[in-house]
Amino acid sequence: MIREATVNDSERIAEIEVESSRFAYKSILSEDYLNNDLSVEKRTPVYNYWISEKKFDLYVFEDPDTGKINGMMGIGMCGDEDKKEAFELHFIYVDPEHLRKGIGFELLEFFENKGREKGCGEFVIWVLEENGIGINFYTKNNYSPDGGEKIFKRWNKREIRYVKSAE
Repeated sequence: MIREATVNDSERIAEIEVESSRFAYKSILSEDYLNNDLSVEKRTPVYNYWISEKKFDLYVFEDPDTGKINGMMGIGMCGDEDKKEAFELHFIYVDPEHLRKGIGFELLEFFENKGREKGCGEFVIWVLEENGIGINFYTKNNYSPDGGEKIFKRWNKREIRYVKSAE
């Protein structure tokens, strides 16, 4: 089940981000960063703020049988100057223990449906150029690079913009 995140979910959301980042970015980001700088304790207040201030629309995937949150995402209107009418998946993380169970696909489908409800004709996702797992997932779901590039400042890494028509 996908539902809107609450402040009470912040710690679990932070856990998922940390665990997922350590899994997906182990060959991209330094071990020191992943194991020392990136922590649940540091990320929980960020999610508390984002949820309470509605920085993004945050959603969680909650297992209907166990009630445990196994995935999350932040979505909203795209901030790119040339994509003002597009809907953006700002971030998505799935607990590595629950990969390849359809959670990512369900979250992505939910994101696209929300964008269609808002009348958006295009979907945007920024992906680290070294993130083969993410690129593979988005490509399988009909996203393509459109030539947009930028540096993700927090990690000083290049991101590639992937887009998909809402048709």
